[in-house]
Amino acid sequence: MQATRNRVLRQAIAKGIIQLPGAFNALAARAIQRAGFEAVYISGAGLSNAVFGLPDVGLFTMTEAVTHARTICAAVSVPVVVDGDTGFGEAVNAARTVTELEAAGVSAVHFEDQVLPKKCGHLDGKELITPQAMAEKLRAACAARTDPDFMIIARTDARGVTSFDDAVDRANRYLDAGADAVFPEAMQSSDELAAFAQKVKAPLLANMTEFGKTPLLSLKELERMGYRMVIYPQTALRVAFSAITAMLADLKAKGDQIAWVPRMQTREALYDLLDYDGLAKIDSAAIRRQ
Repeated sequence: MQATRNRVLRQAIAKGIIQLPGAFNALAARAIQRAGFEAVYISGAGLSNAVFGLPDVGLFTMTEAVTHARTICAAVSVPVVVDGDTGFGEAVNAARTVTELEAAGVSAVHFEDQVLPKKCGHLDGKELITPQAMAEKLRAACAARTDPDFMIIARTDARGVTSFDDAVDRANRYLDAGADAVFPEAMQSSDELAAFAQKVKAPLLANMTEFGKTPLLSLKELERMGYRMVIYPQTALRVAFSAITAMLADLKAKGDQIAWVPRMQTREALYDLLDYDGLAKIDSAAIRRQ
């Protein structure tokens, strides 16, 4: 199953562009798959915010990230791509991160060239490690994987720290070090996204996060530029918590949730998403064997 999922991801981006909404838990991942998306993304920000109630500044551990990823991978059959932050340390730490994520069922991971502790890619005040140090991490990550179809994606945060040209230079160095794809974080215009695709000849990942430094573009626009993966890291989380915040305010003010019932997921819809029927079949089979 895992080798198949890894190959499925590679084949999908070879054919064209795919969308990867961010899943902040296993139920959200099931909903993403049910909606017809070809893959699921696990955002470091989503893990920090939704699971631990923390800002995205590198406060969770590799073990916590792997545990979260394993739960989501078990809930879906589509490929899962994970934000590996900085690799949780140096080159040897990045290698172990690959080993653990691959064993958890993940199909791809991206590592970034920020100094640990990192910051959210769309915040100011980030710092970069040297291109040489990042290349070491990528070589170690590639050496650690057991399935060559498991993807190592190199993210560069250089645009928000040094320059666009440095981001391009770093991206090409990272490809030389063995990265399978590149994630240029915090590009500041559609022209920059297009120019990056012209200068870096590899599968590219675009981050369409809201309220950041990068303009929100359509899937068709990004495909024309040459991008092959598009992540929406916090979209579902932001929509969900906007609704939750409004509901709680109304519940506090009115003393009941009656007006919200038509906007809720029904019990039947939840049970369908959780595949209660599948569990019932297993239960029936067990009873028949007694």
